[in-house]
Amino acid sequence: MGVNVSSGGGARRSSRGSRRAPMAEINVTPFVDVMLVLLIIFMVTAPLLAVGVPIELPDSRANAVDQTPEQVTISVDSQGVIYIENEAVDDGAFSEALAQLNRGADGDLPIVVFRGDKDLDYGRTMAVLGELNRAGFTSISLVTSGSVSPP
Repeated sequence: MGVNVSSGGGARRSSRGSRRAPMAEINVTPFVDVMLVLLIIFMVTAPLLAVGVPIELPDSRANAVDQTPEQVTISVDSQGVIYIENEAVDDGAFSEALAQLNRGADGDLPIVVFRGDKDLDYGRTMAVLGELNRAGFTSISLVTSGSVSPP
């Protein structure tokens, strides 16, 4: 109840009546640090999540293709293996796999983004594109890497 004087020269309250007031400040520095690290991780990994099939694309001066949610990526690597998104398609099962693709809410087919390796045989490319056309996919975008000089 009274003030005790200690040998340190400072005054302190007795243990009976001392109650700390609740701390009204929140330390947000650790939260900001964690969020910045997560932001950096997502910025680095987001471009890698697009399509995981490693393909050497041919060069072109064409304009960039807009990304839309209603699109399907078809990739063909240098050995001629066909991928729908990141899943390899068995030989002879490409037309069945195309029939399984989801249609839009109004029944429209999704836009096809075609990625073909630059060392791929032209006949194999045309066979895949012909099968896409036969399945009703008429909106097909061809993906290339940009080049600086015209042909």
